Amino acid sequence: MLHSICRSSSVFRVVTHSYLDTTSVLSSKNKAFTCQAIMSEKKRKSTSAAAAAVKEPGAKQQKLDPTKEKGWLQDSLKQQRTKNKQMKFNKERLRFISNTERIKQGSEGVLYWMTRDHRVQDNWALIHAQQLALKEKLPLHVCFCLFVPKSELSTLRHYSFMLKGLKEVEKKCRSLDIQFHLLHGSAGDVLPGFVSDRELGAVVTDFSPLREPLQWLEDVKKTLPKDIPLIQVDAHNIVPCWVASPKLEYAARTIRGKLTKLLPQFLTDFPLVEKHPYTTARTAKLIDWEKTLASLQLDRDVGEPEWAMPGTKGGVAMLESFIDERLKLFATQRNDPNIAGLSQLSPWIRFGHLSAQRVALQVQSSGKCAGPSVATFIEELVVRRELTDNFCFYNEKYDSVEGTHDWAQKSLKAHAKDKREYLYTREQLEKAKTHDKLWNASQYQMITEGKMHGFLRMYWAKKILEWTSSPEEALSIALYLNDRYSLDGQDPNGFVGCMWSIGGIHDRAWGERKVFGKVRYMNYKGCQRKFDVARFEKKYCPKNL
Repeated sequence: MLHSICRSSSVFRVVTHSYLDTTSVLSSKNKAFTCQAIMSEKKRKSTSAAAAAVKEPGAKQQKLDPTKEKGWLQDSLKQQRTKNKQMKFNKERLRFISNTERIKQGSEGVLYWMTRDHRVQDNWALIHAQQLALKEKLPLHVCFCLFVPKSELSTLRHYSFMLKGLKEVEKKCRSLDIQFHLLHGSAGDVLPGFVSDRELGAVVTDFSPLREPLQWLEDVKKTLPKDIPLIQVDAHNIVPCWVASPKLEYAARTIRGKLTKLLPQFLTDFPLVEKHPYTTARTAKLIDWEKTLASLQLDRDVGEPEWAMPGTKGGVAMLESFIDERLKLFATQRNDPNIAGLSQLSPWIRFGHLSAQRVALQVQSSGKCAGPSVATFIEELVVRRELTDNFCFYNEKYDSVEGTHDWAQKSLKAHAKDKREYLYTREQLEKAKTHDKLWNASQYQMITEGKMHGFLRMYWAKKILEWTSSPEEALSIALYLNDRYSLDGQDPNGFVGCMWSIGGIHDRAWGERKVFGKVRYMNYKGCQRKFDVARFEKKYCPKNL
């Protein structure tokens, strides 16, 4: 969702990391914060000097023309994948969860258990599963375990977007003779039995640092037959989370150099997931996706936004429009909520419909005319986004005030009883009924569209800290609202964004003040200096609020 803060001489720069839709307040005079910036002991080198750290597209790779007619990117990707179909799989992308590493002999297939990355192409986990199946001359299966928790966060907005993306996955799998199965129930309950029933010899899955998916992984490990290898592949990050760093990183500056060093090894093109030559006699059941969605126990009051078309095709179309129309504005105008200068890609990356690695490759190869915007965007896509996975993976209290730095905990505790000028309940905040029209407009945009401009997410979350009775209550409410209404919610970027705003994660201590303590402060007048606040309020703040 949000942010990491740094200081360069007298210029303060606020860098957000909400997937990609969050924005940065970066000085145009200082472009050191790019993923190509190599750290030295004394200082960071300039962006241009470090650009060689990122592998440029090969001479044989097609040079794309952003002036092509609409739909050019979809056709170009097909060509690229065909040319690069023999690319090798880097085994550092995987780790064995089970003690067994060899595929079970005499088995009837290999399974990719899809959890986070809902796509066929540009998916390192599925690539590895197919390569295993091809080596053993076995059929290839993909499954997804559909389980809906009884929660206020289980909304039609999220599950409709997800299932429509999975419908596209099923269709693509069928065209490649890969069997796609929708299993109903929690993974620990239904997946091991499915593996045994189908006599599958290996399970490959993708990676998430959040506690629920990690618990699913542990549940499956406990109940999966001991002679079946369980293999996890980080298909979400460009540099696998456990390779990028073996520990919790303090800030972007401490992980940037590590990522920069590893990018030439990992920022490569993808092998092609191709038509599978080995078929099974027991094919997957056809899925009625509309009936499935209608049967789920969801909060249907949080409806589907019209602007976001689910699935990989929708994500590719949004990426194409970003490269053609908005990328050139990213470096200079992305902090203005009244200007369309953001990528808008966060929902597709959050649900794995689109690969961040593919986005990075494509922006580099197709966006050269966008100048400094490319380096600025890559910084957020790689360094800021992968920092959030690092935080959630190595900090079990990633959604708690107890997970913040010691200085922040002490400071917030010391000011917990400070008098607040305004106090609002969760219900009042959810309904956008505050005295602040800008805050109300931001909340209303999130309720109606499933998104909020990145700069405003910082202001929005910090005001929740200012208007509630404690940091704990503020964090709880911010996470609830973000995870319930934002299409890119329930993701490491959202957790870290709220933790940055309320708990100072990946930031430094600032001058002490009431309520905030040493946590960075933002106010209405500061927003007025950045953009036309009245214009935004007029667009998004209904008169009846």
